[in-house]
Amino acid sequence: MRIALSQITTGPHPERNLVLLREQARRAADADARVVVFPEAAMACFGSPLAPLAEPLDGPWATAVRQIAKETGLVLVAGMFTPAPDGKVANTLLATGPGVEAAYDKIHLYDAFGYAESDSVAPGSEVVTIDVDGVRIGLATCYDVRFPELFRAHADAGAVLSLLPASWGAGPGKREQWELLTRARALDATLWVAAVGQADPAASGILPTSNAPTGIGHSAVIGPDGTVRQSLGEEPGMLLADLDLDEVSTVRRAVPVLANRRLPLGDRPEHQADAR
Repeated sequence: MRIALSQITTGPHPERNLVLLREQARRAADADARVVVFPEAAMACFGSPLAPLAEPLDGPWATAVRQIAKETGLVLVAGMFTPAPDGKVANTLLATGPGVEAAYDKIHLYDAFGYAESDSVAPGSEVVTIDVDGVRIGLATCYDVRFPELFRAHADAGAVLSLLPASWGAGPGKREQWELLTRARALDATLWVAAVGQADPAASGILPTSNAPTGIGHSAVIGPDGTVRQSLGEEPGMLLADLDLDEVSTVRRAVPVLANRRLPLGDRPEHQADAR
């Protein structure tokens, strides 16, 4: 399967970002990709007022993304914001294209490093996978990468690839954490991980105006053995990758960590520690 990772810098205007998505999707289609993956917050960058921008999955922005998928014949995965109760939004991945229509709401919210995503975003609760040409693919978003159980849930659901759109926060050591975590999640679940982040705005001459996570770039495709196969730098770009999906079963035979798991053991009394 050939996939395209579109490392872009989005702004606060959803309609302008759609122009960028259309240009990138056409480029991916011209390169014979089957799936094109855009970053988290492709609809509008973090630091924007999210509640006024949020739209339902049948709203104009998602409808336009579906039209791009129809025009190009691709499956598109892109981050957007949908309305949630109490004036909050859901941080949603829309996956749409021929034979595919699904949405994943980010489960783990970025309440870390002085930023509180939960102030404006409601968490999701459902693990979501999609099927593209008979290939099962798991969906995750940014901070989810710090929680290996989600990626193992993808594998348990039959996924051989996890897509990880992100808008990673900058700061000391953050690039190193991004690279370590994406590799670890591939190895934990012995599947391919395609991690696509927002490009670093500074690489395009855009200076940050808040502490919002607006991206550092360094999108990458990681094999099921945890090795980085392809990667980008800080600036905008497109990564095209041909994935050998049979490699997943080869690695799982050699390193059967999923089959060898012993935890969780459940709530049976014999597995409870003696707290006396």
